[in-house]
Amino acid sequence: MSNLAVIIILLTVVTALAEVTDKIRIPYPILLVLAGMGIGLIPGLPSVELHPDIVFLIFLPPILYAAAWTTSWPDFKRAKRPITLLAIGCVIFTTCAVAVVAHYFIPHFSWAEAFVLGAIISPPDAVAATAATKGLGVPKRVVTILEGESLVNDATGLIAYRYAVAAVVTGVFSLSEAGIQFFYVAGGGIAFGLALGFIFKWIHKITPDNPTTDTTLTFLVPFIAYLGAEEFHMSGVLAVVASGLYLSWNSSDIFSQRTRLQANATWDTVIFLLNGIIFILIGLQLPVILKDIDHSSLVKLIGYGAIVSLAVIVGRIIWVYPGAYLPRWLSKKVREQEPDADVRLVTVIAWSGMRGVVSLAAALALPLTLADNQPFENRSLIIFLTFCVIFSTLVIQGLSLRPIIKWLGIKPDDREHQDELDARLKIASAVIEKIEEEYSLSLSEDVLNQIKTKYEIRIQRVTKNKIRSRLDDAQLIEFHRIQEELLKMERQHIITMRRSGKISDEALRKLENELDLEEARLILDKR
Repeated sequence: MSNLAVIIILLTVVTALAEVTDKIRIPYPILLVLAGMGIGLIPGLPSVELHPDIVFLIFLPPILYAAAWTTSWPDFKRAKRPITLLAIGCVIFTTCAVAVVAHYFIPHFSWAEAFVLGAIISPPDAVAATAATKGLGVPKRVVTILEGESLVNDATGLIAYRYAVAAVVTGVFSLSEAGIQFFYVAGGGIAFGLALGFIFKWIHKITPDNPTTDTTLTFLVPFIAYLGAEEFHMSGVLAVVASGLYLSWNSSDIFSQRTRLQANATWDTVIFLLNGIIFILIGLQLPVILKDIDHSSLVKLIGYGAIVSLAVIVGRIIWVYPGAYLPRWLSKKVREQEPDADVRLVTVIAWSGMRGVVSLAAALALPLTLADNQPFENRSLIIFLTFCVIFSTLVIQGLSLRPIIKWLGIKPDDREHQDELDARLKIASAVIEKIEEEYSLSLSEDVLNQIKTKYEIRIQRVTKNKIRSRLDDAQLIEFHRIQEELLKMERQHIITMRRSGKISDEALRKLENELDLEEARLILDKR
């Protein structure tokens, strides 16, 4: 089977399963991994091997860039303390905890190999955590912390991985040298990403507005950031994140509305496909991984996988709770600047530690031989244990997160939505006031009334939304269902009129576009 045929089949499976996951309410990364495992075990099918370079050079840059783009920089700054504690502190703590457990519970597992395993499986996955909490009514601050952690923790894990692998291969390790290199790699990556973001901002501003070329440029940024930073031995991950956050924060000054609409739609589709393919590829690696291990000791190896998975899950829990409360007890400044740490929300953060493709790619990238040309004996075992951790955290934590949130009684935080409605009211009222002050004498009455009516309708719509926000969940579901049915009826009437020759194709497209915008507004209201 050709590579093209494999890609088309994977895209078909991803699209089909995306439709299913909305109905069965299972986070799509979990469903895709399980589907990949099932497909991979079908006899006669060719194995699909995941090359680490494909992950690091093709999948990772755009996925991280898109995640950074949708992250609010002000929210990120406000949550920088918990994000730093998780993305750096928790990753290092988990690396050490896993290393201790692996060294003492797995026979003939050296300290260097144990630290390699710990570094590989210490960072949670960027996509899995977001997908698992999507639509569960988790407060915005929790989502910001989880997304912010996932943007930075890959860099911490990969830097630790780099030095742990070097220690295994060469047998030499210097903590002081590693510490100095860490600051160069991390700081250099951030500086490179910010510089690149500034350059692309300048390019966008001096070139004519062209949605197609502007959208293309947005796809070039993450790859240039990653490859450029890695070329100078800096963190490509942090370079991508820094450039994404910088350009996202300045996007209103850079892009026209046409570019934003086109770029957002294009990026949504591309990221959906990349995420889908990458998770199904994780599942497809199962037969490849099983091929390289001793089947006679499979039960024992699964036991090791369970022990390491437990260390990963428990290690995060042990870190998160003290990390949430100790700084508040010790620092008055933290108590004054940050909201109280709700134990229910801390529990959600502690339980949202799903691992993903970066861990698997790092494991697959391990060298086959050491510096003295001796084989890396525990390489296959490390890859197998990594897969066990990915599977365990995705399935156990991912599937249980929804019932845990429901059991904890966590309700959606409506404050942000109310702030948004208040802002719309203030803006529309300010515009009407400006119209009356500056244009009442210079414009004809008909034109003036037409402009004012536009903003008065906005005020009416916002007022209705504020009233609607007081409805309970059942009433809101019923409201949106009726709205969707009415929109379908309108579409059917338009199609009937076109078929009967009462309106032209051009009129059809214009009316359909208006209904598309109305339906998009309805979808936004449902979020």
